[in-house]
Amino acid sequence: MTDQKIALVTGASRGLGAALSLALAESHHIVAVARTTGGLEELDDRIQEAGGQATLAPMDITNADAMAHLCRSIFDRWGHVDVWAHTAIYTAPLSPADHIGAKDWERSIETNVTATGRLIPMVAPLLRVAPAGTAVFFDDPRGGQKFFGAYGATKAAQIALARSWQEETRRTGPRVLVLEPRPMPTATRARFFPGEDRSVLADPHEEARRLLEAL
Repeated sequence: MTDQKIALVTGASRGLGAALSLALAESHHIVAVARTTGGLEELDDRIQEAGGQATLAPMDITNADAMAHLCRSIFDRWGHVDVWAHTAIYTAPLSPADHIGAKDWERSIETNVTATGRLIPMVAPLLRVAPAGTAVFFDDPRGGQKFFGAYGATKAAQIALARSWQEETRRTGPRVLVLEPRPMPTATRARFFPGEDRSVLADPHEEARRLLEAL
């Protein structure tokens, strides 16, 4: 195992994931996972400009074989992960519950719940061997709000899973944190709240630094 600190960021190409990657890159080598290759390349440029380093992993977290191969590659190269920040999410279009499309429902479950459930046992061994391995999840409590059926239900399920893992590992590790970001002017929020005054929302980079104080 190397002494270099490693941060795995799933959903790293934009929004909070990109901001967390940039902040963590000051002290960690970033393993950036996202489906959008262009977004990852832009992130890599910014990390390098700031003097950091990143390994890009353009893949979909729902591809179990690809994620298993990535985790094995991380182990073979560095032997551990110090921080796992899980920001990858599928945000289905707002819709009445009786109008949710089958494809949006299935993709919401696959990305937000099933992939998270598969990733935890893949990443947990990498966190356990780190001196203070920490997994970080980000809550957005929309469950029960009108038109947020697919997103709210599957995000709530994801966080319920994270909180169970948190309780199970309090004495044994790894440490599991569930944080709640302030509203930020992300592309996702723009879809949810078009026409909102974005000037009053939190800057993603400042919010990333605030959230990482919990580490």
